[in-house]
Amino acid sequence: MVQAFCVKCKKKQEIKNPTQVTLKNKRPAIKGTCAVCGTTIYKIGKA
Repeated sequence: MVQAFCVKCKKKQEIKNPTQVTLKNKRPAIKGTCAVCGTTIYKIGKA
């Protein structure tokens, strides 16, 4: 269970469908959607 801060809900939420991505500056991140509102959220760092 991976959590990240959702700017729409204004609190930490669980990431639904997390996928490992690499940002433009070559940093690893986890991208997914907020389990509550469906907004795209990121957590920078490896899983």
